Amino acid sequence: MMSPKPTSEDRHSVYSRQTPLRIIHFTGNFMRIWSIYSMYHYLSQSESSVVLYIFSCLVPSSIVFLVLQKPWRGRPLSNTQIVPSLINGAITALYFILWVKGVKACGPLRAILAEYSGAVLGVLSAVLYGRRGHIWKKVGGLVAMLASLYFLSQGWAMASYSPFSSGENLDSDAQKEKVLGMREMAVPMLAGILSAFRRVIARRISIKNQLKRRLHAITIASATCFMFPVAMWDVILGTAPDSNKDLPFSTWPYISTILFGVILISYVENIAEERLHMVFSSPKHLMVAGGCIIVLEILYKMDFSLAGFIICCALLGFGIYEATSLERPRQDHQTLEPSENLFEEDQIQMSSLPT
Repeated sequence: MMSPKPTSEDRHSVYSRQTPLRIIHFTGNFMRIWSIYSMYHYLSQSESSVVLYIFSCLVPSSIVFLVLQKPWRGRPLSNTQIVPSLINGAITALYFILWVKGVKACGPLRAILAEYSGAVLGVLSAVLYGRRGHIWKKVGGLVAMLASLYFLSQGWAMASYSPFSSGENLDSDAQKEKVLGMREMAVPMLAGILSAFRRVIARRISIKNQLKRRLHAITIASATCFMFPVAMWDVILGTAPDSNKDLPFSTWPYISTILFGVILISYVENIAEERLHMVFSSPKHLMVAGGCIIVLEILYKMDFSLAGFIICCALLGFGIYEATSLERPRQDHQTLEPSENLFEEDQIQMSSLPT
């Protein structure tokens, strides 16, 4: 028996109840993106090692997650949940390293938008499991996403290179922005694909929301352990800055990355998925991130072109929409990542990951 179609009053009531959650979601993403801009300015002005920087942020973050979630209490976790979480920690460690390197090399704007490239897993799902009628839509979405990222690499979102800019005067900080190639953009794009993949694994091994947070604490702690030998190797090889040099140190980039870039954003995204049914690789999430980027680009007086940025975002949003459009009506009431279509047809076989 079909349920009655919700009226406009019901939809308005639901939207009104979700307004505080939407404000929390926007504020959490704004603080996270703010921490990215702070991290970018700190890393670009100093010679700090990227690996040591993210490792020093993950250590206190993992401690906070373990203290808050206490995964050793409550119902014992099975090996089919713990072992994939440990493996997911290795993927998370590699994601953070590539992500921070991408931010330092490409700038925060292009690195943040390149993180949405994880939606290409939706294209892969159509090729492997999708119906013929949806494959070309997904391929078209992939082409739109790649075109958007290419335009970003060519500086369309920068006032000094955008074809839609009238050539405003730029300050010294803005002139540091430069045109990149797709080779440089490949680093944050790969980080975005790894980010989507680790979300897929996290959802496949966690059923309830509380269980998901406990496993997330294990994943972050595992990522810290996997990154420890890499950080020590970085120190041994001497790629870390010399201790005799008088390097600038700022507490705010570290604190903001720990609190907002790692800890707070995990709870905010969890609320968005469970209560707002808004996943990361979605046009709605991109819209929220785009609004935050516009505000911070103006506040930091970056080399920014509003018209070029909106065009690139619109093209990227269209690509994400088409790339994740497989059987969307059936997923209206689900909170799965769109890129999880890769595993949707094989859900029975993947219900318990191998240990």
